[in-house]
Amino acid sequence: MRWAAGALLAGVCVLSGEAWAKRPEIVVDPGGVPPAALQSITEAVDAIARLAEDQDGGEINRLRRRARDATLAALATQGYFSPTVTLESGTDIGGETWDIGIVPGKRTMVSSVELVFTGRIARPEYAERVGKLRENWLLKPGQPFINSEWNKAKSTLLDDVSSRDFLLARMTSSSAQVQAEDATAALRVAIDSGPLVHMGELKTDGLKRVPEKLIRRYVRYTPGSAYEQDKLDQWQQDLQSTAFFRGAFVSLEQPGNAVQQPLPASDRARAPGAADAASSAPAGDPAVSGAMPAPPSAYDSDGEVTLPVEVRVVEAPPKRLSVSLGVDDEAGVRFETVYRQNVVFGEPVTMESGLSVDRLRQRAYTDFTLPPDERGYKNSVGVLYDHSDIQGLDVTRYALGATRSQERKGAGDSRVEYETRWGVLLAQDHVKIEDGDEYTLPTVTTTAEWLRRDVDNKYDPREGNLIAVGGGVGVVLDTGKPYARVRLRGQKWWPIGKRDVLTVRGEVGRIWANDDTQVPDDFGFRTGGARSIRGYKYQSIGLHRDGAVVGAPTLLVGSVEYDHYFDERWGVGVFVDAGDAARSFGDMSMSVGYGVGARVRTPAGPLFLDVAYGQRERDLRLHFSLGIAF
Repeated sequence: MRWAAGALLAGVCVLSGEAWAKRPEIVVDPGGVPPAALQSITEAVDAIARLAEDQDGGEINRLRRRARDATLAALATQGYFSPTVTLESGTDIGGETWDIGIVPGKRTMVSSVELVFTGRIARPEYAERVGKLRENWLLKPGQPFINSEWNKAKSTLLDDVSSRDFLLARMTSSSAQVQAEDATAALRVAIDSGPLVHMGELKTDGLKRVPEKLIRRYVRYTPGSAYEQDKLDQWQQDLQSTAFFRGAFVSLEQPGNAVQQPLPASDRARAPGAADAASSAPAGDPAVSGAMPAPPSAYDSDGEVTLPVEVRVVEAPPKRLSVSLGVDDEAGVRFETVYRQNVVFGEPVTMESGLSVDRLRQRAYTDFTLPPDERGYKNSVGVLYDHSDIQGLDVTRYALGATRSQERKGAGDSRVEYETRWGVLLAQDHVKIEDGDEYTLPTVTTTAEWLRRDVDNKYDPREGNLIAVGGGVGVVLDTGKPYARVRLRGQKWWPIGKRDVLTVRGEVGRIWANDDTQVPDDFGFRTGGARSIRGYKYQSIGLHRDGAVVGAPTLLVGSVEYDHYFDERWGVGVFVDAGDAARSFGDMSMSVGYGVGARVRTPAGPLFLDVAYGQRERDLRLHFSLGIAF
């Protein structure tokens, strides 16, 4: 009998232990608090509840008290300083339960704001700027006193002062006098701007191979000019955008270290939960840290000071060699290698040499690129050897060219990107037409292209659009005959559901030249193949001359595709492509291709495997492409 009772007691203890080991089930009656406040409460209580696992009874009681205190603190951060909070514990089949009831009381509203400015900024010539600072203060009378908004308003005010002219600005005091009975908060912030700061001499650190004149190419200013953080940020971004540095940091040399001073006891929000509300204030806020950073006494707060501009950089590796392999249905295996060197003969110039070989094309080049200027323009010159033998047209080119390009972002936080490119090319082409003519074509051509990209992912877009407009003019050097071209491309992506994508693309182009004028192969229009009109051989649609397909004066291509993805990696697509390259738009007879394909997202980029039927050729073709870099 005693054994049975002992076993029963042991079983009860084991069951109780299992109950204690489980996390309490929490039910919160918010009492009408807004969603943001409820989320803050839930996060605070959940953090305490996670600690309840595997605790004994005494510890559970302490955690219940902490959960109630956390609820009060969370309410205080949302402006509720006189709430009533109850926590009742119980048990159900799943273990312990905590029922939290909230009567939030009246929400505290901002009753007044006092902004005090001292230092150089208090002079009459800065009155307009001070007025703008007061106008732009974020937490205005009549708004709820929310701790995160209070911290944001203070840090924004200090940033607005210190980002121009007054680098040494500091917050000398801040207080929120909360009257819980009236649910009001009187705010006060004092800012000492410190002296007017000028930019002094340039100091650099971290340069080994890269000459200092590259730094001075971007960091352009007159010593003694007023400090502007926006300029420093732009210089830093410009330096980081070059291939010469892995990292760059531009700042003014800070004078001395901050000193620690005790705050007056009044610099606190005097209400229940106020200490918890202040605990999440920004680092360096005197209302929290108990310290007021002050510039060295050598600088008069109402005077002027000149500080050196410091540029610290980490240089990128001076040389880099990359190799890649690719494969597609027309060219077969493609081998590419690129060698890049950042500093050439002690000058801040990037040299890039590349070699590309596949069954249809062999290409070698060397380019010399200057670093981007202050407007982001990149200038380069280079030499090129290019040989191709496609659809009976054999072209060997030797060329010398120069380009200027620019990439820039849209205004603000826009994801829009713009690319522009201008070029001039002096080329000599040796052309062989299968079963036909063989001739040499010396030309000089100028080109320009503008591209606008607005997509969610540059390499695998699901939503957005792309528009590109390009053109050029040239002359055949031995005959003096001119030619010109315009080309327009566009593509649009629509997300369908969670994973599917609908894509529409189009392309149109036209050449102007006399009938007997030979134009360079890359100026004429040929189409067909993957990413063009599927179901046809690569560049098999154009003008037929003897045994070859050569470039045509006009081009028109359109495509519609729907891709359905089963998961984040595997998918299937259906498509219809149509277009032609002909002597004129009126002579066109549309080549239509349609089919189905597999879609696979890989680390090297998307793999497309399409089976397409070319209606004009009455032929079924397989198109695929994949690039692997190593």
